[in-house]
Amino acid sequence: MQPLLFQPMLKPKVWGGDRLRHWGKPVAQGAHIGESWEIADLGSTSSDGAGGDAARSIIANPPHAGASLHDLIRDHRDAIMGNIKGESFPLLIKFLDARENLSVQVHPSAEYAVTHADAHLKFESWFILDAEPGAVIYKGVREGIMKSRFADHIRDGTVVEDLIAIPARPGDCHHLPSGTVHALGAGVLVAEVQTPSDTTFRVFDWGRTDRALHINQALECAIMSPTDPRDIRRPGDAPTTALGGTAYYDLIHHRIPAREPRTLSAPSNAPRVWMMLAGSATIESANNAFNPLPIARGTTALIPACISAARVNAHENTVILEAVPTQS
Repeated sequence: MQPLLFQPMLKPKVWGGDRLRHWGKPVAQGAHIGESWEIADLGSTSSDGAGGDAARSIIANPPHAGASLHDLIRDHRDAIMGNIKGESFPLLIKFLDARENLSVQVHPSAEYAVTHADAHLKFESWFILDAEPGAVIYKGVREGIMKSRFADHIRDGTVVEDLIAIPARPGDCHHLPSGTVHALGAGVLVAEVQTPSDTTFRVFDWGRTDRALHINQALECAIMSPTDPRDIRRPGDAPTTALGGTAYYDLIHHRIPAREPRTLSAPSNAPRVWMMLAGSATIESANNAFNPLPIARGTTALIPACISAARVNAHENTVILEAVPTQS
C-alpha cells in the first residue's frame, strides 16, 4: 500500500485569512479561509462548526484516488490501522490561519462527556508555524479565578482578562487538554493535531454576534486550575525531537537536511501522519514496496501501519511534524 495524500477540505471562517495559499492550498488572495482539514474521518460535525454533515477525507493519489479514507479503512483495516482500535481514523489534522482572534472556547471535559452522549473529548495540540509581531495565544485561566467570577466576566465581556496570554513564537508546541479554556490569537498560523471531535463551546466571540455562544455548557466543562505558561515544547536543533502529546497521540519533530536521506521507522504497529512544515522531499520505500511519492511544504501524508519504515529523500532542508495515535 502507498502512503496516502488527501484533498484538503477548506473551511471559510469569519476569523480566517488567505495565508494557506502559501502552503499549497487552493485559497484565493483576500479569502477568509480559517481551516484546512488535512485528514478527517468524522461521521458527523457540529452544526455551527463544520455544518453538521460528515467530514471524511478523500484520497488524492493513486491507486486509491477518489475513495474515502473511511471506506479504505473498512476494506484494508489492518494494513492502515495496525494495532489501533476503531473503525475510523483516530486523529483530526488541520492547518489554522487566524487573521482575527478565534472565539474563546472550551471543549468537553471527561466528566461532561460521560453524561452527555453527543459531546466528545477534544484534546488538541498547536505547533506554531508563523506569528505576527505581538501575537499571542490564550491558554487556560489565571490563578485565583473562581468559576463564579469567570461567569460574571463572560457576561460583562471582560473574560479575556481572566485568561493566560502567551506570546506566539514559531516553533513552539502547545498541548491543550479537553476542558482548557483557550483561543488562538490574531496573526497566528498553526498546524493542529487533535482527537476526532468537532464539539466546541464558545465563551466569548470578541463582539461578533453572528455565532451562538454556549456559556452554560462552557462553565460546566471549564477547568479552572491555571496552566503553566512555561509548559511549551520546542524542538531544538536535533534531527529528531519528541514533543510529547496526550493520552491519544504523540508528536515527533524531524529535521532532515537536503541530500541526506533518512529512514523514519514507526515506533509501533500504528499509522503515522506526516505534516510537511518546510522543504520538499520524496517518500521512498526501503524495499520497493511502493512508488516514490513527492511531498512539499503544506502536504500531509498518512503512512499506513503496514509501512513500518519509509525513507525521506529531502531535496532541500525539510521539517516534518509526525503524529502517531497511541490508543490500541
